[in-house]
Amino acid sequence: MAVIKQAAIIGGGVIGAGWISRLIENGIDVSVYDPAADAAEKVEAVLKNSRYAYSKLISGPRCNEGSVEFCDSIAAAVASAELIVESVPERLDIKQTVYAEIEASATIDALIASSTSGIMPSDLQAKMKHPERLLVAHPFNPVYLLPLVELVGGKSTTMETIERAREIYHSVGMHPLHVKKEIEAFIADRLLEAVWRESLWLVKDGIATTQDVDDAVRFGFGLRYAQMGVFDTYRVAGGEAGMRHFMAQFGPCLKWPWTKLMDVPEFTEELVDLIAGQSDQQSGHMSIREMERIRDDNLIAILHGLKGNNWGAGKTLARYEHQLLEAANDPA
Repeated sequence: MAVIKQAAIIGGGVIGAGWISRLIENGIDVSVYDPAADAAEKVEAVLKNSRYAYSKLISGPRCNEGSVEFCDSIAAAVASAELIVESVPERLDIKQTVYAEIEASATIDALIASSTSGIMPSDLQAKMKHPERLLVAHPFNPVYLLPLVELVGGKSTTMETIERAREIYHSVGMHPLHVKKEIEAFIADRLLEAVWRESLWLVKDGIATTQDVDDAVRFGFGLRYAQMGVFDTYRVAGGEAGMRHFMAQFGPCLKWPWTKLMDVPEFTEELVDLIAGQSDQQSGHMSIREMERIRDDNLIAILHGLKGNNWGAGKTLARYEHQLLEAANDPA
């Protein structure tokens, strides 16, 4: 059961809407500020997906859904919020301006969490009056299904803030991962960036199409990574001798010129047209909403499979369902 009752979301894009979905699913009332004229319509489209997903994901009792209220100002949205989630564009100046508005109206003990994909929290909090209550809580799309949230504190963030955040995100069915050393892009996005760069080179150099790259991931190592990650995958690959044997056998390969990870292809119109054109040919027959539904159905199947083995993200799902069952059976 959620440990807070009221949250605010500043920015109702894909990530902000995903946060709204996860929070209201856990009975938390959410106030939203987004100046876009079509913000409510876009949020509702994500909520439609998340409600469908949760109806398939959760096998036991669920919380009564929290409310969603769109506000006409940041001040109105944050006034009574215990958790304030900032999900505005990835520009430091915009985020710092938003924090100033938040601090002018939020309660002194409200937690402020940025959804940034890579900006250092120390930079985010540099101009705040109370920087100790800000941290990065970086989620992954779709936020309502993927349990990982990376928690990153800045120079002024207190451990009390980290622990409060950990408790909140744990209570809404997530796997909070405390990144103990501040670094740009944190952990997961640095790994994704490496794969993304190499994928761009493979297409640019005519070695593979976008579908070839996607197939190499989804029919191969992507299946292993989904349940064992990087290091356990390679530990198993080392056989009975484990990681030491794997590193001795394949370590020298790292000196071979197999990747271009330290270089980035220039985003010329030609490269953009090449990749966008291949992507259209690969999946242009489906709408984005259709692809989101396919993605969600597959993620749910994977999570259920992992839950059956009490492993990885499935173990997090099993623990969350147990929390919901206990809350449903609690007469209080």
